[in-house]
Amino acid sequence: MNAGKASCRHAFSAALLEAARKDPSIYAVCSDSKGSTALGDFEAALPRQYVEAGIAEQDAVGIAAGLARCDKTAFVCGPASFYSARSLEQVKVDVAYAASDVKVIGISGGVSYGYLGSTHHALHDLAVMRTFPGLEVFLPCDAASTAAITAYLAGSGKPAYMRLGRGPVPEVYAPELKAEFAPGRANLLREGRDCAIVAAGEAVQPALAAAAILAVRGIQARVLDCWSIKPFDVAAIEAAAEETGCIVTVEEHSVHGGLGSAVAEAVAQSRPVPMRIIGFPDEWAPAGSSEELFAYYGLTAERIAAAAEELAARAKGR
Repeated sequence: MNAGKASCRHAFSAALLEAARKDPSIYAVCSDSKGSTALGDFEAALPRQYVEAGIAEQDAVGIAAGLARCDKTAFVCGPASFYSARSLEQVKVDVAYAASDVKVIGISGGVSYGYLGSTHHALHDLAVMRTFPGLEVFLPCDAASTAAITAYLAGSGKPAYMRLGRGPVPEVYAPELKAEFAPGRANLLREGRDCAIVAAGEAVQPALAAAAILAVRGIQARVLDCWSIKPFDVAAIEAAAEETGCIVTVEEHSVHGGLGSAVAEAVAQSRPVPMRIIGFPDEWAPAGSSEELFAYYGLTAERIAAAAEELAARAKGR
């Protein structure tokens, strides 16, 4: 892991502009969130491939679906809290059910809008989006993985949802990652056979830091980045369960219906092992920065390491 930081939303806009310069059928649709989505350069460079819908997320999704019906690839972009709630009917029917070549890009997902409170948090989006048949769901953890997934989305021809954070995050992957991305594959970031830590999005970095803490204590933790929430790498999860005996999941999402639930669904049917799901509990989160809320709810390296250590000891009967 490198020491630099960059924002996923800026990596997305740069990768989208690169793809759209090469393919004039790629469009960006925005809902009065050009600043939040960092699409200012896109609009300036390719104004004929940019559509501004105003503060109307439902209309924006409908416009994107209409573009798809005209053989365009539409990226509809805006706050995750709105696209996974206010326009959910349009995402379900006009995008997923219609199998439209539309990519819904939820910016400032999770608790990125921390100080605006629960009305602007998106801690339910993965739970909803992964239930729509045919809709792929991705959650990159850094700029490089965001760029890689964006390049894939530009040519996939499939409906998808991708959630991004807002602020700069530490680098996990090298920029050369683009050629390595494949939907439905989890990335093994660290080997280990004492326990497995499965994370996604901005929870990947503290998961890696937790593994480093555990290594000092003589516990080797396997770390998996599940950037592809759907399709899901069941084989990697089953292997982690079989070879380590316990799994801790970490996510910037409700503990209901997200990554932890996807992992539990996989292991419960074939490789049942002790699990611990670390995320946001069934309550309205207070206002605060992402860092403050991560600390408040235990999404920190120290708390993850403690949970993994306890679970590994219990799994081994110590």
